[in-house]
Amino acid sequence: MFQPDSNRRASIQRHEWPAVIVAFVYFFCVLAAYYVIRPVRDQLSAAVGSSELPFFYGVVFVVMLALTPLYGALVARYHRRHFVPVVYAFCALITLAFVPLFQIQDAIGARTLGVLFFVWGSVFNLFVVAVFWSFMADLFDASQSHRLFPVIALGGTLGAILGAALTNRFVHLVGVPGLLVISAALLALSIVCVFWLLRWSHRHPVVGDIDRNQRVIGGSIIAGAIRTVRSPFLRQMAALMVLGDCFGTVINALLADYSHVTYPTTEARVEFASSIDFGSNLLQILLQVTLARELMIRFGPQYSIALDGLLKVLIVIGLIVVGAPWIAAVAVVSRASAYGVLKPAVDSLYTRVDAEIRYKGKDFIDTAVWRFGDVVVTNGFNALRALGVALPGFALVCALAGATSGWLGWRVVRGLEPHAPRT
Repeated sequence: MFQPDSNRRASIQRHEWPAVIVAFVYFFCVLAAYYVIRPVRDQLSAAVGSSELPFFYGVVFVVMLALTPLYGALVARYHRRHFVPVVYAFCALITLAFVPLFQIQDAIGARTLGVLFFVWGSVFNLFVVAVFWSFMADLFDASQSHRLFPVIALGGTLGAILGAALTNRFVHLVGVPGLLVISAALLALSIVCVFWLLRWSHRHPVVGDIDRNQRVIGGSIIAGAIRTVRSPFLRQMAALMVLGDCFGTVINALLADYSHVTYPTTEARVEFASSIDFGSNLLQILLQVTLARELMIRFGPQYSIALDGLLKVLIVIGLIVVGAPWIAAVAVVSRASAYGVLKPAVDSLYTRVDAEIRYKGKDFIDTAVWRFGDVVVTNGFNALRALGVALPGFALVCALAGATSGWLGWRVVRGLEPHAPRT
């Protein structure tokens, strides 16, 4: 059974401070880069309505299946110091490649370009963020993760706030091409942070671990999928991911429909989406400062996961009482809890498993499994709506998903061995 740190030391150790600061800046750049372009992606689904989401997510899922073996080959054959920067450089270059496309979007067609960018925005989010947390789980041990991950996550929250604010403020001034350049520049800064952290890791290795900078993980390029099927831990983590995705995707579909009906122009939808992001990230900071780190240090991650489930159940009930306008509040609270409370707790569990699971298994769950869940949930959403299910019915579905997620997460953490080996 998982046990919290016996000494419950909440302080950051002297030698950890430089790494925490750089990781804080690193995650700040990563999420700022994403949230600069996220409202552009989100307004595309609002423009066409939630009925098109199964197609959008279906294309994303196919792309993920194609990219997963390529990522697996990169992880299997190269040192960490090579493949982590390569992922960020690849994402920055592809983001810049969209700049001339948006400049000639009239010739390409808004819908075609919109689908391409929606797919890229989803891929960008999954790979950039998944690699970040895999890297963090490789830098620190389990005890450090409880103390440091909530602080590092706070850097991402501040970056997300800045990214959403930049988009809201400058979308009318620089347009989408200008936003893409800003996003790519932030990713370039994150690569600098990666190289600094690699040097720090070489000087401060995890006790009992091998030199991870020199280690080549090896194994099959589809090891992530194989390990997920065979490992009870990864199967439970995949189920936890799908439950969270069920809640989030249904809320996003309802939010898209509300935005589609309420805001008639592209600019208005971008501003609405960025305001949701801004509000959720402000609340995320509050949760991280007041609850997340204290729960992780004193009681362990199971309490954070259970709290996330409880918050989601409570907020979604408001949809039944208030109606459609409450969807904005649900989106703000559920996103804040998912990224400020749930994410650091779940990702800390990967510090207790081997390197192949940390990079390949986790990435497979965070990409292919997540997007497979999107396809299933959005098709199920449309099917239920065709059967006459209305807003209260979807609220109950979300409440059930949130409650089950909290219960399952509690069981996963309680079932972990306190000193699982690392490699």
